[in-house]
Parts: sequence; C-alpha cells; structure tokens
Amino acid sequence: MTTLITGGAGYIGSHMVWRLLDAGEDVVVVDRLSTGFEWAVPAEAELVVGDIADQELVEATIERRGVDAIVHFAGSIIVPESVSDPLGYYLNNTVKSRALIESAVRTGVEHFIFSSTAAVYGSPEQVPVTEEETTKPESPYGTSKLMTELMLRDAAAAHPLRYTALRYFNVAGADPQGRTGQSTKGATHLIKVASETVTGKRDHMEVFGTDYPTPDGTCIRDYIHVSDLAEAHYLALMRLRAGGGSIVANCGYGRGYSVLEVIDAVKKVVGRNFDVRISGRRAGDAVSIVANSDRAKREFGWTPALDDLETIVSHALAWEEALARRNS
Repeated sequence: MTTLITGGAGYIGSHMVWRLLDAGEDVVVVDRLSTGFEWAVPAEAELVVGDIADQELVEATIERRGVDAIVHFAGSIIVPESVSDPLGYYLNNTVKSRALIESAVRTGVEHFIFSSTAAVYGSPEQVPVTEEETTKPESPYGTSKLMTELMLRDAAAAHPLRYTALRYFNVAGADPQGRTGQSTKGATHLIKVASETVTGKRDHMEVFGTDYPTPDGTCIRDYIHVSDLAEAHYLALMRLRAGGGSIVANCGYGRGYSVLEVIDAVKKVVGRNFDVRISGRRAGDAVSIVANSDRAKREFGWTPALDDLETIVSHALAWEEALARRNS
C-alpha cells in the first residue's frame, strides 16, 4: 500500500511524509513546488513535480505506485489574500480538489484524508466549537475548503470512497527532530512571523487589530503543534483502512491564546523584547475560535503529545535558526 500526499513538499505535508516513513509506509508526493521545497521531501519518498489538476499525471502515479490512500494538503491558505483574490482560491482549493477527487474515484482509491480548516465556522456562537456548529465562513478561503468538504460528502455517497476531513485550528511549531518546519517565504502565521522577527529576518512584526471583543482586544486562536496534527492524520488514515466510515473532525487543543499572549510567550522563550507594531484589522479574520476535538479523540484515539505553547514556540524558533544556517 502506498499513500499519495499532495502538497508534501510544504509545511504540514512534509511532516506527514515523515510520520508515514517513520511508520514504514511507502509514500509518493505530488507537489508543483509553488510554495514547497524539493529538499523538504525525504529521499525515501518519491517526489512527482506537478499539479493535482493534471489528472493524467495524478492517475498514472496512482496506478504506477499502487496508491490506496490520498492525503490532500495542496492548496492556498492565506485568509486576507483569499479576500483580494477569491477566484484564485476557488480555482486552487476547490476546482483542483474536484479534479483530484475525480481521479481518486476513477482509479479506485478508497481512502481520502482532506486538509480542511476551522475557517469554515467563521466566528462561531459557541466556543469551544464542535463539528455540529453551523458553518458560516467569513472568507473565500473558508468557503473554498467547505465546498471541497461538500464535494467529498457527495462523492462518498455515490462511490466506494471513504474520507476524513480534518478541520485544523492554528498550526505552528516544527518537527522536534529538526527534519522539517515552516519554510515558506512571506508566511503569515503568527508564530512563524514572530520567529522571523526574533531571528532578524524581519525588522518588526504587526498586530492586526486591538479592538476585538476579547479580554485584550486581539484575536484568540487555538494553536496546535504540527507534529500532533500529523499524528491525527496518521491515526485517521489507519481508521479508514480498518473500515471506518467518513467523518469530519476538529483538530485543536481546546485552549485559546490571544495574539498578544502568543507574542508574550515568544518573548519569554527568547528572553528579550522585539519590535511589535499595532495595525488595523485584516479582512476575513474571525474574533475567537477554539476547538472541541472530542470526536477525533473518540473516533481515532488522537491524544496530543505537544500541547504546550512554549514548546510550540521553542520548536518554531529552532527551525527558524536551522533555516538561517541552511540559507547562509
């Protein structure tokens, strides 16, 4: 059995590649390297450079490698960018996902793990949010992911395809063994931006809005370590292979931190201040979103091992320093 990972040269995808290789699995990656890196794919995994919408390429890869499962990470992920370029996001995240799902159906792949997002909830009425919460995305990014969830639901009803859609909260950190991490230039993730500021790659960082209805006026998010997220994908895949049915599940820790609290945690880890500037709100940012992940724990036995903000920050900083050495 071989697992095909789309976007496996990127941040979360490369962690999943390593998790599967650590388990002795065979892995093939399809990535067009628009934001990913060839060096991020371990030598033990085959890299096929191409677009997931290239159905001839994807289906030939599935047939050649005997793929029985697809883990789909490829896509665009920046909320404000989706507001300014909605059609680009619907193309990259929705139209191309439709092509990939069709390729899975046509080649008989029965197991599909989808990288979804908490952005499908918008600003939920109940926090922590469960999967039963009404989905009302506030950005084209969230809508583009929700549309793919719906396509998977309908495809699974019509074909022998079973899926798990994992709704991520805010992913951060890096592989504790230092093998991979967030490497994309111009990344907008808060902990990544703070790490770049600390290491001198940015001369300052910005806080986008301090007038939200939260205790300190900044947005609140649930930060999950990327290695715990990769483990959730692995366990979800094992559940599908064991005959489990299609589900949607949240992946977060159930604890929220404000933007300012995260910045304070970074300052505590590094032991010094850095330049933080206040700016206005960004379009599409939800006020507060925290996960109820009981379903993931119940359905596939997910138990987070790195649920600690300072640990997440420490691993992110260690990777940033490793990147600086790589690029020097």
